[in-house]
Amino acid sequence: MTNQANLTTATPLILVDGSSYLFRAYHVPYLQALSTSYGQPTGAITGVLNMIKSLQKDYPTGNVVVVFDAKGKTFRNDLYPEYKANRPPMPDDLRTQIEPLHNIIKAMGLPLLVIEGVEADDVIGTYAHQASQLGIETIISTGDKDMAQLVTPHVRLINTMTNVELDEAGVLEKFGVKPDQIIDYLALMGDKVDNIPGVNKCGPKTAVKWLTEHKTLNQVIANAGSVKGKIGEHLRDALDQLPLSYELATIKLNVELPIQVQDLAASPQDTERLIELGKQFELKRLVADAEKNAGTSQPSTNEAQSVKAEASKANYECILTEKEFDNWLTKLQSAELFAFDTETTSLNYMDAEIVGVSFSVAENEAAYLPFGHDYLDAPEQLDRNEVLNKLKPILENAKIKKIGQHLKYDKNVLANYDINLQGVAFDTMLESYVLNSIATKHNMDSLANTYLGVDTIPFEDVAGKGAKQLTFNQITLEEATPYAAEDADITLKLHNVIWKKLQSEPNLAKVFEEIEMPLSGVLAKMEQFGVLIDSQQLGQQSQDLAARIMTLEKEAHELAEQEFNLSSPKQLQEILYTKMDLPVLKKTPKGAPSTAEEVLQELALNYPLPKILMEYRGLSKLKNTYTDKLPKMINMRTGRVHTSYHQAIAATGRLSSTEPNLQNIPIRTEEGRRVRQAFIARDGYKVVAADYSQIELRIMAHLSGDSGLLEAFSAGKDIHTATASEVFDTPLDQVSVEQRRNAKAINFGLIYGMSAFGLSRQLNIPRHDAQKYMDLYFERYPAVLTYMEDTRVLAKEKGYVSTVFDRRLYLPEINASNGMRRKAAERAAINAPMQGTAADIIKKAMLAVDDWIESIENDGIRMIMQVHDELVFEIKEQKLEEYQKIITSLMEQAVSLDIPLIVEIGSGDNWDEAH
Repeated sequence: MTNQANLTTATPLILVDGSSYLFRAYHVPYLQALSTSYGQPTGAITGVLNMIKSLQKDYPTGNVVVVFDAKGKTFRNDLYPEYKANRPPMPDDLRTQIEPLHNIIKAMGLPLLVIEGVEADDVIGTYAHQASQLGIETIISTGDKDMAQLVTPHVRLINTMTNVELDEAGVLEKFGVKPDQIIDYLALMGDKVDNIPGVNKCGPKTAVKWLTEHKTLNQVIANAGSVKGKIGEHLRDALDQLPLSYELATIKLNVELPIQVQDLAASPQDTERLIELGKQFELKRLVADAEKNAGTSQPSTNEAQSVKAEASKANYECILTEKEFDNWLTKLQSAELFAFDTETTSLNYMDAEIVGVSFSVAENEAAYLPFGHDYLDAPEQLDRNEVLNKLKPILENAKIKKIGQHLKYDKNVLANYDINLQGVAFDTMLESYVLNSIATKHNMDSLANTYLGVDTIPFEDVAGKGAKQLTFNQITLEEATPYAAEDADITLKLHNVIWKKLQSEPNLAKVFEEIEMPLSGVLAKMEQFGVLIDSQQLGQQSQDLAARIMTLEKEAHELAEQEFNLSSPKQLQEILYTKMDLPVLKKTPKGAPSTAEEVLQELALNYPLPKILMEYRGLSKLKNTYTDKLPKMINMRTGRVHTSYHQAIAATGRLSSTEPNLQNIPIRTEEGRRVRQAFIARDGYKVVAADYSQIELRIMAHLSGDSGLLEAFSAGKDIHTATASEVFDTPLDQVSVEQRRNAKAINFGLIYGMSAFGLSRQLNIPRHDAQKYMDLYFERYPAVLTYMEDTRVLAKEKGYVSTVFDRRLYLPEINASNGMRRKAAERAAINAPMQGTAADIIKKAMLAVDDWIESIENDGIRMIMQVHDELVFEIKEQKLEEYQKIITSLMEQAVSLDIPLIVEIGSGDNWDEAH
C-alpha cells in the first residue's frame, strides 16, 4: 500500500480528451490562420499541443495520457441509429491535421489511445474508474460537459483552454446538480448536437428543477403525471425514450482496454522524430523545445544560427555601484546602437513608476540597473533621480541610436520623469509587424520564439499570476536581473534578424522607416497630451441609460413571461429557442443556437424580444464601456483621459486604441453622439474634426483605374448619386433617394467583397434583383470587375496583396481547401488593399500635420485623437479659421492619387459638434 500511496500523491493521472480539444482548437480564430508555407493547416495541432504543454507545466509529475475518438460507428449507433446523425462531416482541413498530431504525441513519448467501437469519453471513463479504485488522483482535461458525470472525490475536471477546474462542489455550482445526477440531467435535456432525444423544450433550468425535487430520472418519470402545463405534456410524450436517452448519455466505465491504468506510462521522447515532424509542419516552438530538452537547442531560422540562447552563456550584469554604472555609461555613449527597456510598476504609462532600466550593447551582453526594488531585505540600490539625471543626456541625444520593443510605452513613461526620449531608430514590434502583420503576435515572447527559436522568461515565472501577482518592485534582484537584462538582449538579437529580412524587401523597409517608426513618436505625443472629458455630463447620461435599461429589462421579462438574465447567452437560448420557439438562424461551433448580435439583428426584424435585446445590449455596452468608465479614467495629474494607440494589432495597418477604445463609440445613434458631446476643449479652444470623405471608394477608383469612377470623383460628383445614375440609367438630377441608397449599398458592398446574396439581404430585395444590380454596376464600371478578378489571381499566386504604398497584407487561407475560408480570404484580398491604403494615408497625414505643428511650436494647436479616417484637434479660437485651412490642405495633399482626396472639417465646443 505504501507504493500505491506514493503513486497517488506523486503521479496523478492526467487523462486528456484529445478529440474535444481538437475541435475546439480548430474553431479558435487566431489558430485557424496558422498553416505551413505550403498550405498545410496547423492551427488545431498547435492548439492541442499548447494545451498538453500547459498541463505538463501545471502538473510536472503527472502521467499524461491522450485519448482520441476512433473513426466509424460506436455501440451507441447500434442502440440508436440516429445518434450524431445531424453532425456534419469533419472538415477536410481538420482531418488532415489528425495523423500529424497523433505522430507528434507519440514522438513526445505520451501514451495515445484510439479504441475502435467506443468514444474517447468511454475510454477516459474506464481509466478514471480504474484509477479511482486504486486510489490514484485523476484529472480529466476536457471541454465536454458530459464528463461531469465522472467527477468523484478522486476525479476532477479541468478545462485547459479556460483554466476552469471542477470538483464535486464545482459541478454542483456550475450545473445545479451533483455529479451522480449529471446523466439524469443530460437525458432530460437531450442533446441536439449528438441527436439524443430528451424531453422537448426541457432546458437546464427545468432539468435542475425536476432533479432537485425528485432526485433521479426514475423518480421524475414516476411523477410525470403531476407535472403541469405544456412541459408536462412534453415529459409524458418522452417517457418511452428517456431510458434510451439515459443510456446514450452514460459514459461507459468498463470498456475492454489493451492496457490497464497502472501500466500506463510515458516512453522516452523520440527527439529525432519530434524534430523531423516539427520541421515538416513548421512548428518552430516544438523543434526548439525538443532540441532544448535534448540539450542540443539551436535557433530554427538560418538568420539566427549565431544566437546563443543558453542563459549560462549570456553576460548579464546587475548594476549596483557607481563604478559599474559609470562603466555602462561609457559603453552607451560610445555605442552606435543600444537596446533599451524600462521595468515599471504598471502597464498604464501615466501611472507607471520606473523600477529599473536595462541595456544591451552587443548580443549576450546586457545589464539591469535597478533603483526601485523595495521588498524586505532588498540590497541597496543607486538613487533613481541620480540615475535618471545621468541617463537623460544619453536618452535625449538624437545621435545615439536606440532600439526597443514597443518603445512608445517607454517613451511615455520617461516623459513622466521629464525625459524626452530621442534617437529611437528601431522598434522590434514594428519591424515584425511591417514584415508580416499576421505571422505571429508581436510581443517579445512570440517574436523570440518565431525568429530566434528561443523561449524567453515569462513574466509570470518571476511575478506569479492572478490576484497574487507581484509588481516589479517586489521581485528579488536575483529573479529580476536575468528577466530584465534578457529583454534588452533579446530585443537586440531580434533586430539583427528581422531588420535583415526587411532590408531584403526595400519596399517594406520604406514602410517601416517612413511611416510606422516616425508615427510612433507622433502617437506618443497624442497619448501624453490626452483629451478633456466632461464627467458631469457623462454621469447624467449614465443615470438616463440606467433608467432606460431597467425599462427594457422589464419589457423583456413581460414578453418572456418570466425573469431571466438578458446578458446570459445560455438563458437567452432557452427563452428564444426553447420557450418562444424562434427560428434558429445560426449555430455556435458547439451546435447550440446562436445569440450573436448579427442573429438577433435579423430576428429583430420580425420579433419584438430580439429587438429589445439589441437595444439593451447597445445601451449596456455604452454605459459600461463609456459613460460609467470614462470619468474614472481621468488622470489626477493632468485632468485628462489618456488612451493607448496600437500600431501592431490590425492586419491591414489600421490603428486601434484601448483604455478607452475611441474607435467604437457609435456615431449613428443619439446616445453614441451624446458620449461624443462629452469630449470637449479647454477654455478658449475649440474641438476640430477633419475627416477624409469616402476614402476607400476613392482608393478603389485609383486602384482599378476605372474611367467612370475617376471621372465622377474628379468632377466632384456625389459618387452614390453618380453610381445610381449609371446603374439605373437615370439622369443625375432625377436619381431618387431609394436609388441612391441602393447605389451606396452596392458601392460599399463591392469593396468588402459582398455577394449578390449579401446585397439582397442588406437591401431586402430578391437575390436575382441584387445580382441584376451588380451586373449593371460592372457593365458601367468594367475596370472594377477586372481589378477584383486580377487581385484574386495575384493573391493566390503570391499569398499576399499590397497597398498603394507597398505594405503587404498576407492571406494564408487564399488557397485553403475549405471553401468558406478560401472565399473569406478572397473577399479580404479585394478589401485589404483599400483598408490598408486608407490606413497608410491617414498615417502619412498625421506625420505631415505633426511636422507642421512642431514647426510652429504647438502654437495654439494640439492633435488629440485619431479615429478611423478622422483626425481631431484642440485649436485656439483665434487661430481656428487659419489652422483649419492648413490642416485641410496638408491632409488632402498628404499623398498623390489619380483622384483628389477631399477632407471635410468642422469645429465646435465638443467632438459631436465638430464632426
